[in-house]
Amino acid sequence: MKHKTLPVALIQDTNKGGAEENLANIELRVADAAKSGAKLVLLQELHNGPYFCQHESVDEFDNAETIPGPSTERLGALAKQHGVVLVSSLFEKRAAGLYHNTAVVFDADGSTAGKYRKMHIPDDPGFYEKFYFTPGDMGFEPIDTSVGRLGVLVCWDQWYPEGARLMALAGAEILLYPTAIGWDPDDTQDEKDRQRDAWVLSHRGHAVANGLPVLSCNRVGHEPSPLNASGIDFWGTSHVLGPQGEFIAEAGTENPEILLAEVDMQRSEHVRRIWPFLRDRRIDAYDDLLKRFRD
Repeated sequence: MKHKTLPVALIQDTNKGGAEENLANIELRVADAAKSGAKLVLLQELHNGPYFCQHESVDEFDNAETIPGPSTERLGALAKQHGVVLVSSLFEKRAAGLYHNTAVVFDADGSTAGKYRKMHIPDDPGFYEKFYFTPGDMGFEPIDTSVGRLGVLVCWDQWYPEGARLMALAGAEILLYPTAIGWDPDDTQDEKDRQRDAWVLSHRGHAVANGLPVLSCNRVGHEPSPLNASGIDFWGTSHVLGPQGEFIAEAGTENPEILLAEVDMQRSEHVRRIWPFLRDRRIDAYDDLLKRFRD
């Protein structure tokens, strides 16, 4: 039965080591979230280990898993044990030499409700994801669950209004972003503030433009670079937004946290009646959006 008010939990955490240590920690965190009443739990991006994309190494492919596989079996059992919808983020091995950054959604009965393969893949200093991940080929399709239709996207997707819009046009009732983003410790404080503010604003923009709640769960804490660079200070700031971009809940920048919130699943209907952005879209004039650039 769908909830009018949906209790959610975002598990903002630090890396604990390998898959076993992180999954054991996730089991404890999800149990705590469920005890607090959460019915939807969102995990951070690539939660089974460190953010390994700070370097390019073929050895990292050894940590990829098939879907279904050991982690999905364990996470599905966890969702069923606590009766929660669980949104996870895994390094998927599809075939030899073919890997994806994949979110897997488990329904409250432990079944796999669906998955989403990250569509936008970055390649920046400290975020060398193109070495590891093939861009997703499943499109922007929401996943139906017992708590609603979830528009699941992943991290770098958060900078693209097209992905959020296509999820909204397909009937998503809520947008969710497992995320791994942070500062270069060597940046100035002003630059750090600008980057984090821009990240939050991008999510608020998706909420406003689509009239939907947005959940973004980021990791937190310093992770050293294997390249002897400065590493990344993941800035946390996981948050839950309402359909006018308003803050419902926000985590801090430094510590692990189970961020709990109540999302009014009826509010989008009311907001879209006063801000009918979907009604006023000029779909007859948008053909050039399919071009890389208008010369």
